[in-house]
Amino acid sequence: METRSAKRKKFLNLNAAEEGTVPTKHVQIQDRISDLPDDILHHILSFLPIKSIAKAGILSKRWRNVWYSFPNLDFTTANAVAESLFPFVRKPKMRRKERSCFLRGSKYIDQIIGLLEKHSGIRVLKFRFVVSFSGLNSLIRGAVRHDVQELDVEVSTFDYFNFPRSVISCETLRVLRLKSLYPGFRLPPAEIMKHGFKSLCTLSLSGLFLRDQPSILDLFTDSSFPSLKNLHLDACSGLKNLWIKCPSLEDLSIDGCHQMQDLEISVKKLNRIRVTRCFICSNRTRVMIDAPMLANILWSDNSVTDESVLQNLTSLQEARIEFFIRQGCQSPAKIKSALNFLSGISHCHQSLKLESQCIEVLSSSSRFAGVPLSPFHKLGSLELFMTGFNKHNIPGMAKIFGNSPTIHTVIITIRGYRHHEQRPWNEELWETWSSGEEIKYWESQIQCVKPFSHHLKVVKIHGFIECGLDLSFVKFILKHGKVLQQVFLYATVCSKQMDSLLRENFISQIMGFSRASPNASIVFP
Repeated sequence: METRSAKRKKFLNLNAAEEGTVPTKHVQIQDRISDLPDDILHHILSFLPIKSIAKAGILSKRWRNVWYSFPNLDFTTANAVAESLFPFVRKPKMRRKERSCFLRGSKYIDQIIGLLEKHSGIRVLKFRFVVSFSGLNSLIRGAVRHDVQELDVEVSTFDYFNFPRSVISCETLRVLRLKSLYPGFRLPPAEIMKHGFKSLCTLSLSGLFLRDQPSILDLFTDSSFPSLKNLHLDACSGLKNLWIKCPSLEDLSIDGCHQMQDLEISVKKLNRIRVTRCFICSNRTRVMIDAPMLANILWSDNSVTDESVLQNLTSLQEARIEFFIRQGCQSPAKIKSALNFLSGISHCHQSLKLESQCIEVLSSSSRFAGVPLSPFHKLGSLELFMTGFNKHNIPGMAKIFGNSPTIHTVIITIRGYRHHEQRPWNEELWETWSSGEEIKYWESQIQCVKPFSHHLKVVKIHGFIECGLDLSFVKFILKHGKVLQQVFLYATVCSKQMDSLLRENFISQIMGFSRASPNASIVFP
């Protein structure tokens, strides 16, 4: 009886003979791909969805062995209703179309467990299902039993479930990502957690429910997670107090912990911090960061804490800060805490990005005596995101400029629609603005910002409009920028649509502004 492989070769030989001049008996067809080593085939197949990889197993016994030895089982790319996903598992009878997502998830869990028994050398297991806790526990136990190194779980359940304890003592696990889309999961006692995960390098927990355990102070300490390098905590409901002291930690991300009250980070090797949407629903808050190797910090959409202590950030290269003070809570203590936070990142020497409320806080600080801002002696690039050049921002801009003597590049992005400032520029209007408070304020700050103006080389303004406030700043930097080289004015869409003759007149007037630097050029992209 002729085998499938022999039939395939015969078919290929016939096609080759028809297209060429060589007799059929002399045609030799080689399957070069099948002759490749398993590790190379695994790498090639890793770019395909798992459904396609599984289907490749029907080609021959060789490809079936490739499928069963495939080390990365990523079921997140699969179609949840595709029965052909598991071609080598005995399928149960088809259920009716109206079966629930829960039943489908349970069925696929059983099929995945069957695949785990057939596969060898599994390194990565990823799945996303609606399951029961017992089904989830069974699948995770199967993964642990087969020494999986990376486990990525994203599930929805019908009730809160407990963190699977089978992974705690797993010695082969290197990466664990556990995300509960609904409703969440609980941690076991810290005494159990901190005695496991000795080999874990990456931990990501999303949807953690901590109403009964608001403080996990003893979990991420020197004695726990000795190999942990990456930690991500997302949407941790009820988390109030968190201390991070893992000795090998390099990357930390905390997002959506609204009830956070006390955050303490003290890690020598920490290289990157991202904290977003925290301290929003809490009072009497505190943040303390001690990280001498920190190179990058993103602090976004967080309420200003009542106490901020940032120290030893001597290696900081890039920082992006966006905090806010809730309406009615702007007090000297809050202002002082915000300035202490900004002073703590004063070692930043590459790039600093500040959002609009940071500038407004700096403007407000002038009303509170005895609240200094540490100078940024090494900072090279400053980027400001603002609502416009107005009285709420100009004092803060002057303060940050005065404390940044080495800046060579300033990028200002104006956000929002400024209808009240859209009056077309003309010579009469300029006379009004040139004698206004804004230009007088800038001129009154010349001694404070003189070191800044003597180093500034490039200025970029996005959202520039033809109004006196914007022109006041441009005229000021042109007049005092001793080494200024380029000023880029990116106009708004409305400004670009103005009358061409009026715009040409406007541009020619700007070109006529006096310049302290003979090399300064003005560009209208």
